[in-house]
Amino acid sequence: MSAHRIIRNYFIISGFYTLSASLIWGVNTLFLLDAGLDIFQVFLVNAVFSVGTTIFEIPTGVLADTRGRRISFLLSTVILALGTLGYVAAADMQAKLPLFILMSLVLGLGFTFYSGAVEAWFVDALKASGFDGTLDPVFARGAIISGAAMLIGTVGGGVVGDIDLTIPYIIRAALLILLTIFAYFTMHEIGFQPRTTSLKALPREMKAVAWASLQFGWRRRSTRLLILLGLIQMGYLYWGFYAWQPYFLELLGREAVWVAGVYAALISLATMGGNALVEYFTRFCGRRTTLLLWAAGIGALGTIGVGLAGSFWLAGLLFLVTMFTLGIFTPVKQAYLHQVIPSEQRAAIISLDSMASGVGGVMAQTGLGYLSQVSSIASGYVVGGLVQVLMIPLLARLRGLGESADLIIGKAGAENACAAQGIPAISSLDSITIPAAGSTD
Repeated sequence: MSAHRIIRNYFIISGFYTLSASLIWGVNTLFLLDAGLDIFQVFLVNAVFSVGTTIFEIPTGVLADTRGRRISFLLSTVILALGTLGYVAAADMQAKLPLFILMSLVLGLGFTFYSGAVEAWFVDALKASGFDGTLDPVFARGAIISGAAMLIGTVGGGVVGDIDLTIPYIIRAALLILLTIFAYFTMHEIGFQPRTTSLKALPREMKAVAWASLQFGWRRRSTRLLILLGLIQMGYLYWGFYAWQPYFLELLGREAVWVAGVYAALISLATMGGNALVEYFTRFCGRRTTLLLWAAGIGALGTIGVGLAGSFWLAGLLFLVTMFTLGIFTPVKQAYLHQVIPSEQRAAIISLDSMASGVGGVMAQTGLGYLSQVSSIASGYVVGGLVQVLMIPLLARLRGLGESADLIIGKAGAENACAAQGIPAISSLDSITIPAAGSTD
């Protein structure tokens, strides 16, 4: 299969997945509040989702690295569809908190089958096709497509949610089933050989892969620092992305669901704007940590400003700034991480990264959710921004390692400019050598 076809299928799968998922992102908090939960219970339910992603990440990542990335993704779409319909059933039955918690665990399980699997399938298939470009622009274009899908999904979810808050959930489940059918026929294992082990031998194989993943995923300094960055940033985002819905409507002084949908679309545009600039920045000689430092610093200040703003328009503008920086940060971090992990443990290590984000999400949603209940959501944004400042010293340490994977290379002019500075160039997926475990901390 050609690199062009692999990239196209990756864009379709990731974009359609985001479209399906994003239908409820703009209304989820409002849906749970309408179902009878209070604000702390809403964030508690979301925290349980993060608990699910934490406890299931490694097992599902190991499954992807043994039985195959395709089967992992197919399990994700089916389980997410069932969990989404479970949310609707819980609200229809006017269920109490425990049933929503159970459904959140199901959704967490579904997302862990996705995290790591699609990226691992894509990178390995792309490598097997002979692709020799850099990953940053490809991930950025994929993020732009996903951002466009999120725009459509959030606006659409807000519009139909204004009619009935359950409709976005039903449409989401239907789209996930359609995606399952598409992926079944197009997502073939290329560049990776699934382990055809018996059920009896599978636990032993999973244990071996999990141990190797922890060795490369945690003991290697750069990977560990990247995982900790995800814990801080994505941990906050699990809370911050859902807290803005009631917070901004409160600042606006109107209970209009469609406003939440439109603003969620603006978030998509802001994120896409950041994604679009990644390719521009990678045309020049530079380091990934330079982009990451700027994005992290501006994002932290913007988050603090959201809590201090006191008006809908200023808070809304600053939150868009933070999402713009996230659009730069995420694909650059992805590319760095894929440069320093081996193919055999790729899905499991990406799952380890997602698991750390889930741990951060549990802490943020319980801590900041409680703070929102006893104080205000605005206070949560201020504290969340201060916590994000911790990313700066981690990025400084990552930069200090001086790894070749830190360099952004891809254009001839950039390679010449780097050569003039005595910096080795990187131009393909094969250019990074993974050190032995003994060379790590």
